Amino acid sequence: MITRKRFPLGSRERPLQVAIVGSGPSGFYTADTLLKQKDLHLNVDMFERMAMPYGLVRYGVAPDHQKTKQVIRIYEATAGDPRFRFFGNVQVGRDLQVKELQEHYDQIVYAVGCESDRRLSIPGEDLPGSHTATAFVAWYNGHPDHRDDRFDLSVRRVAVVGVGNVAMDVTRILVQDPEGLASTDIAEHALQALRRSSVEEVVVLGRRGPVQAKFTPKEIREIGDLSGVDLTVRPQDLELDSLARSQLEKGGFARRNFEYLKGQVCRGARHGRRRVGLRFFTSPMEIQAKRGRVGSVRMERNRLVWDEQGRSRCVGTGVFESIEVGLVFRSVGYRGIPIPDVPFDERKGLIPNAAGRVLRPRGGEAGTTEYVVGWIKRGPSGLIGANKRDSAETVREMMKDIQGRAARTLPEGNPGVPERLLRERGVRPVHFRDWQRIDAEEQERGRKRGKVREKITDPQEVVALLKKGQCRKADKSPG
Repeated sequence: MITRKRFPLGSRERPLQVAIVGSGPSGFYTADTLLKQKDLHLNVDMFERMAMPYGLVRYGVAPDHQKTKQVIRIYEATAGDPRFRFFGNVQVGRDLQVKELQEHYDQIVYAVGCESDRRLSIPGEDLPGSHTATAFVAWYNGHPDHRDDRFDLSVRRVAVVGVGNVAMDVTRILVQDPEGLASTDIAEHALQALRRSSVEEVVVLGRRGPVQAKFTPKEIREIGDLSGVDLTVRPQDLELDSLARSQLEKGGFARRNFEYLKGQVCRGARHGRRRVGLRFFTSPMEIQAKRGRVGSVRMERNRLVWDEQGRSRCVGTGVFESIEVGLVFRSVGYRGIPIPDVPFDERKGLIPNAAGRVLRPRGGEAGTTEYVVGWIKRGPSGLIGANKRDSAETVREMMKDIQGRAARTLPEGNPGVPERLLRERGVRPVHFRDWQRIDAEEQERGRKRGKVREKITDPQEVVALLKKGQCRKADKSPG
């Protein structure tokens, strides 16, 4: 009987094999951190259900935030490492099962983000004309899943529920001059729809006060600085109790936001062509119908009450008001979508974990082969850069878990196994070199229109372009 020698995991003789599910910022930061580990031999395979990489950066960052999108240069450098492979157009749970990844990889990292919106759970939420902010953002960013969505922009007034950065993005896109977006990478179908838009006013509803608002100073200033747009705040919303004032004394975003909003009140109306009205301490109670679609929103005035730990909650005052609106976008939080055979906390909308180690149900203990990063780990919080720190925390735990661990024998070795399995199932993965050709084609199409790029939104067109070799060749083709 022949006994195979078992080498240390991560050694030259037996490199660590890691699968990362998801190609957004947290996925790429995890890959980058892993590839920079000293004295560690490894290979990283990244799986993405979309044909194109970059997730939130491509489909979530607003088109007028091009500087933010420059972070992909870091991800491109990561993808250029010969130890890295990208498998786009591959959905884990459909094309490859988690159990198969467990067989062929030593460690799996789930970096799938929070792709679903939380609901308001009020009457009328599902009326035609009531949408999630995520769907609107995906639509104007050219996400293939939302390319055929329809938003009736022939209305005069829109309500946006929520006071985070996504709510501010939606508001800004609705009220700014669309010609200011014409040179960006906004989807052409969205640009044309915005040019025909009749929207004159956006009312932004926040159930807590201005001190608790989640938008950054940059986001609110961008709206206030828009040409031809009035940003208004009700003076009574800036009247704070002692606990809210004590929060302001800590400084940070809350204080800067509050001082800016106070300045807007003092500034007064500028009589712009379009208006944005911030209404704090306001909760939508019902979306009311008119001719079978959104016609108005019934709202209740709130007040804040505080517990002994200084945490606030909203209490209705019994004062109600209705305003006519033709569209409603909700942006009140996000939750993950379960992956088959991966634990999921339905209440929190996250993968249960301890410092990034996935908690399996058998007693709730953390294993040493499955990990999680990003929003699906900690919830939807923080800007893109926060994912770098978060990923580093998970990688530290991954490195602890391989210390002194002998490597098991992988079936058939590992390189090429996903490719073989996918080919047998008729799945054509998009590799990074394929993406670079698509990328070059999109930039060329954009150049002809005077834009940064013109995104290809039809998955079938992507397949046809790659099959027929019609994409422009890129200079560098790793992956």
